[in-house]
Order: sequence, then C-alpha cells, then structure tokens
Amino acid sequence: MTIRVLLADDEIMIRAGLRMVLEAEDDIEVVGEAADGERAVSATRALRPDVVLMDIRMPGTDGLVATRRIVAADPQVRIVVLTTFNEEAYVQEALRAGASGFLLKVAPPERLVEAIRAAYRGEALLDPLVTRAVIAAFAGIPPAAGPPPGLDRLTPREDEVLHMLARGLSNAEVAAELVVSEATAKTHVARVLMKLGLRDRVHAVIYAYEHGLVGPR
Repeated sequence: MTIRVLLADDEIMIRAGLRMVLEAEDDIEVVGEAADGERAVSATRALRPDVVLMDIRMPGTDGLVATRRIVAADPQVRIVVLTTFNEEAYVQEALRAGASGFLLKVAPPERLVEAIRAAYRGEALLDPLVTRAVIAAFAGIPPAAGPPPGLDRLTPREDEVLHMLARGLSNAEVAAELVVSEATAKTHVARVLMKLGLRDRVHAVIYAYEHGLVGPR
C-alpha cells in the first residue's frame, strides 16, 4: 500500500525539504501541498490523502483550526502536526483537535517517516522532546465528573487493554503481558477503540487520563 500524504506549511522551502525526504520512500507518495490552513482543508477534500503533515502557525486559518475541520469532515484522515513550537498548549490543543502525532521540525528524517507510517496504521507517535509536555498537559487535568462514556461496554479483558494503552504499550507488549498472539492483541486494541469511539492510541491515553482511569507515575 502507498501512503498518500499532503504537506501543509506556509514556507515553500520547508515543503520542498519534506517532499524530498518523503518521496525517497517507496511506500509514500506526496499528493499535494498547501500554504495555509484553508487550502489544506480544501486540498484534503479534493485529494483525499491518508495523512496530512500540518504546520501549526500559518496565515489565515491556522493548523489547529484546519486539523479540527479536516477530522470533523473525514475521521479517517490522520494528522501529524509538524512545528517548531513545543509549548504545552500547542501539544494539548493539537491532540484535542484530532492530531495523531506531534513532531518538532528539528526531528530527524527517519523520525518523520516513522510518524507517518504510525499514523497510517492508526497508531500515534509523539516526538520525545514533547513527551513531557503531553504528560503535563493531560496527567494534571482533574478527572471529568460522572462515569466515563462507553466504559461499561468493555469486557474485563478490554478494560485491561485500555489501561495498557494508557501506559503506552505497543501491540507486541500488550501481547506479551496477556500471553496471547500479537494478532489477538491487535484485535483487542481495535475493539477498545471502536467501543469507545476513539481515533487511535493517543486518544485512548487522553480518554484514560481525562476520566481518571490512570494517573501520573
């Protein structure tokens, strides 16, 4: 399968560099570019990419608003935010908007490629430089009042898997802890996300923290 990618950044040299890195990969195709958020929304609708690489600060409609609009229109599109800024507010807002990954522009090319492939698989990748910001952003939020929506639909095993996802475990690590095959672990993960109406693993982490199912270690 070829991963179709849209580049959204207001700097033409940045887009040229990203295109060069990505088109060197056999399984990735850059299908279009956008210089602002409004064009990113339009291009996504027209080109139907699998993954959008989205800058945050762009003229007019910024990347956060564009992310929210793209995800609302087509939840299957994955957004990887690529920015020079690592403030907690940007990380938190980008993830809440529906982003499936967050990388700084200083990340090495192989990290960028890894993030796109992870997003395409329905997983998530956060730059190590912003991991602390993510923990601070979500672990410090008081749990929402009332029972977590959808939690009662999970089986005991699926509830266990949700807690493993909140700890950041991969499918292989989930399989090892449950002593099952990786394919079985993947099925459990998919069912958890489906029953809770979550886009991917990173939003399972947000769900768990926001509802007090796990706390900071």
